[in-house]
Amino acid sequence: MRFSTTFIMAAVAQAAAVVRQTEGFAPGADGKYTISAPGIKAQFIPYGATLTNLFVRDKNGDDIDVVLGYDDIDYYPVDPGHPVYNAIPGRYANRIGNGKYSIGGVEYTTQKNDGDNTLHSGTNNWSFRFWEVTALSEDSITFSILDKSNSSQGFFGDVKSSVTYSVTDSTWKIKITADSLDQKTPILLTQHTYFNLDAYRNPATSLIWDHTLHLPYSSRYLEADQGALPTGKILTAAPGSINDFASSANLKFGHSRDDPKFQGNCGANGACEGYNGYWLIEDAPEDAVVLTLASEFSGVKAELRTDQPGVVIYSCSWMDGSADVKKSTQGLGEKNNKVVKSSCVAIEAQDYPDGINKPEWGRLEKQIFGPGERYVQETSWTFGLV
Repeated sequence: MRFSTTFIMAAVAQAAAVVRQTEGFAPGADGKYTISAPGIKAQFIPYGATLTNLFVRDKNGDDIDVVLGYDDIDYYPVDPGHPVYNAIPGRYANRIGNGKYSIGGVEYTTQKNDGDNTLHSGTNNWSFRFWEVTALSEDSITFSILDKSNSSQGFFGDVKSSVTYSVTDSTWKIKITADSLDQKTPILLTQHTYFNLDAYRNPATSLIWDHTLHLPYSSRYLEADQGALPTGKILTAAPGSINDFASSANLKFGHSRDDPKFQGNCGANGACEGYNGYWLIEDAPEDAVVLTLASEFSGVKAELRTDQPGVVIYSCSWMDGSADVKKSTQGLGEKNNKVVKSSCVAIEAQDYPDGINKPEWGRLEKQIFGPGERYVQETSWTFGLV
């Protein structure tokens, strides 16, 4: 994906406008907004309401940066790859099948920017836009956006949204709200967070497969086609199978790498290695840890709690090694200095992808919102040691 000079100039102008709007909440000298609490420090920029750095303590007592991103914050708006690093895509995250959906018998057409499908609402989704900083304290920041009707093709009606990020006692909290102001419209949001809990400092490998992943309430997952679009079928992962992360707390993320089906498990006619799918969270007690990602090398574990009914897991198969890690906080100098294939994992708590086109799932009331109806998501990550 490449952008014209006109696009880049428009992005710069939009950034300048947002800076004028948020003069009361000035960033630090590095251009980032920093919040902190015991055991955790998080940094953000208004572009995409993006988390740029997340520092947590490893087993050696060092603070390490466990999320992906760029050292140069000015690169986020002009990166031609736009992997949605730790941003808020919207107003409808993930895929919409065949670039269309219907509400009240009216069919709407959306931009096809992912083969035959729409991904994250197209190439003007909220992760491409500059949000306004509307509140800031030592341990909390709020970003807000007004998404005007049809700003992303096929999404009509104005939507006002805010995300509040806060930190406390080694925990990063995310609260997202969105209000449809004048008509029914699809809303499905997520924090699109990319992790490498080793901060690319493991001399043995930069790959993610030695991390462990446990989803104790997620034995079922959505079947997807070769374009990573759910087919409508809900499958159950047998213990020890490729898509099983429920049967044991100690399963390596790459436990099935020797299975011939692992290459191509996420579609693209065999080109997508590993994972790019959605796991249902079912029968979890209130406030339960529904996912744990951990690394023996760093000793860091990350525990997810969420009110969402499932989670997308993407194992970075499309990373091609052209992007640098954040060399100021990650990597080993001349080693592990690139974001290569399968060297990270994006974990995205959200509702069922393409649920607006799958009425059999019963998700329409959770994905279509009209005036007076509010979308709310509350998610948190707590960091500790294995």
